[in-house]
Amino acid sequence: MELPLTDDFRSIVLENRPLIDVRAPIEYEKGAFPNSTNLPLLDDEQRRLVGIRYKESGNDAAVELGHKLISGDVKDRCVNQWTQFVKDDPEAYIYCFRGGQRSGISQRWLAEAGHTIPRLRGGYKAFRNFLITESERISAEAKTLIIGGRTGSGKTLLIKQLDNTIDLEGLANHRGSSFGRFISPQPAQIDFEDQLGYELIRHEAGAHKQLVIEHESHNIGRVYIPKPIFENLQQGGLLILETSLEERTQITFDEYVTIALTNYLDSFKDSGAQQWFDDLNGGLDRIRKRLGAERHQEIKGLLRDAYEEQLKSADTQAHKKWITALLRDYYDPMYDYQIKKSPIPILFRGNASEILAFIRSRDS
Repeated sequence: MELPLTDDFRSIVLENRPLIDVRAPIEYEKGAFPNSTNLPLLDDEQRRLVGIRYKESGNDAAVELGHKLISGDVKDRCVNQWTQFVKDDPEAYIYCFRGGQRSGISQRWLAEAGHTIPRLRGGYKAFRNFLITESERISAEAKTLIIGGRTGSGKTLLIKQLDNTIDLEGLANHRGSSFGRFISPQPAQIDFEDQLGYELIRHEAGAHKQLVIEHESHNIGRVYIPKPIFENLQQGGLLILETSLEERTQITFDEYVTIALTNYLDSFKDSGAQQWFDDLNGGLDRIRKRLGAERHQEIKGLLRDAYEEQLKSADTQAHKKWITALLRDYYDPMYDYQIKKSPIPILFRGNASEILAFIRSRDS
């Protein structure tokens, strides 16, 4: 029986198709597609042994060893896992690295168990190449509007009100500053790139006239926007979001104190507040040289005083003092300098409502 193959990768993205990834866990951890689940045919040790046999004795011997390793109870366990997945997600597709023996065997065993699903032609490698190619093409063709503005001006809050945007910091799980780490880890670089590819393809399918992104550097935490895509996205116009220092202090306080502290307490329980405080101190230490020793110690002192008041009275308002000082004396001069050097033309300046009106007028 001839089993179905597909290389309609675009529909996988647009339909958010569930995927069974039968590669070994070590392969999956290095990079996997959105909405995929790792249900491996070979575990890491079995894959290693097959690889050694392939190098020593060739393909036929490696295949023979592979069949021995996944026979009997091992085969039954794999088929049961795949069968349950397909029962829950009957629209699923299946793939391995190159779309060859591993996914072919898995697809055949599933069919013998009564579940015929398509296999990705060319596997992970072909789909990944498709996402890279499409990301570069779409980013080159997109007309970008880039939201800039001083730190804390509410750029992320603004783009969340639009449907023609890609939240790069959201994809990177990082706020893009020395204090930008979340409790949960950032994605692997390949996972970030794959998700960005998904978002670009979906944006194009939405037939928007503009792509709105936040003004980012090449790196967002420890992940980075691939150079061709980054350079393409910078070929747009800059919209400067103007927000008062008082408002920016409040926005920063809400995110880095109120929300972040709640998350730390939820995750670390009794040690959450101390962990949160230590991480803020670590952020200050990472910019010590750029702050200067005297200013660094002054702001650390304001943070320490605010934390002591927080422990004593449960009042967190004193944290606004160090936030204001950091914005005014460090982030504002740095951003103003970067804007002067930026080659991106400034199209518009205004508050949040004015920026939104400008964007919507361009996308209508």
